[in-house]
Amino acid sequence: MSTISKKKTDVQHLEIEATEAERRLDNFLFGRLRDVPKSRVYRMIRTGEVRVNGGRVRPEYRLCAGDRLRVPPLSRDEPRPAQVPASAAREVLESIIHEDAELLVLNKPCGMPVHSGTRRSFGVIDALRAAHPAGAVLQLVHRLDRDTSGCLLIAKNTACLRRLHEQIREGEMTKQYVTLLRGQLGNEIEVDQPLDTNARRGGERVVLAGEGKQSLTRFKPIRRFRNATLVNATILTGRTHQIRVHATSAGHPVAGDGKYGDRAFNREMRALGLRRLFLHASRIRIPGAGRLASGIDAPLPAELSDFLHRLE
Repeated sequence: MSTISKKKTDVQHLEIEATEAERRLDNFLFGRLRDVPKSRVYRMIRTGEVRVNGGRVRPEYRLCAGDRLRVPPLSRDEPRPAQVPASAAREVLESIIHEDAELLVLNKPCGMPVHSGTRRSFGVIDALRAAHPAGAVLQLVHRLDRDTSGCLLIAKNTACLRRLHEQIREGEMTKQYVTLLRGQLGNEIEVDQPLDTNARRGGERVVLAGEGKQSLTRFKPIRRFRNATLVNATILTGRTHQIRVHATSAGHPVAGDGKYGDRAFNREMRALGLRRLFLHASRIRIPGAGRLASGIDAPLPAELSDFLHRLE
């Protein structure tokens, strides 16, 4: 009869990275401690065994980049690597559009999360780690929503990760998206509107415009259709769901957006063949990064370019 060996862990002191910012504490711990019962995780938070910046917090606390997290010693099963299907690992490897000694750039597929979570057994980073040699250091530089495709940066060493995080904080990195908006957008517009990224509605996390962190998005028309406009969206800040919320607040919601969009418009687009959120991280520019200093482009996925042909 086989047995699962138990291992006593040491106290862990973790620093929250930018890619983990704004996640709930309990969800972060569920993903990190997948072999620990949820009841035990909640008990650790409730009793103060888990501390953030030296103090007690509630399970729904939203983590911030730079937070110092203490996780107590645990008797737990030996950690199991994420089970990544061979097809997913192959899809991620085939999506690499740039690689050098320090950095990978992927054209992330739509529908795949960037990391595992409570309802996700694996993500892009797990698939990459499974496909790379043992001991390879691969870390997410930033995040993309599961239903957003396009440029995703992966650092190969800690020095590169820290340098890119600094560029993000200083606003030196430029990220552009291609998105399809409802209606006719006549001219380039800027939406300068704070966003509350910790709001809840009916128990679900949402982002609300009107208060919170300063946020700025620039929308520039590329092509106009009868009842929609293809635009370049440049984010000058990087907030959760920023483009989607700003587009809706400007009266031009993103096609296929089931959370912040227009139901009637989404039904019309679906009838024409759109089966996903029309949001694609198309270009990223990193100053001082060789070839990436002038920008790298992620081609529009076939399902989106084919849909545009149908719209015409």
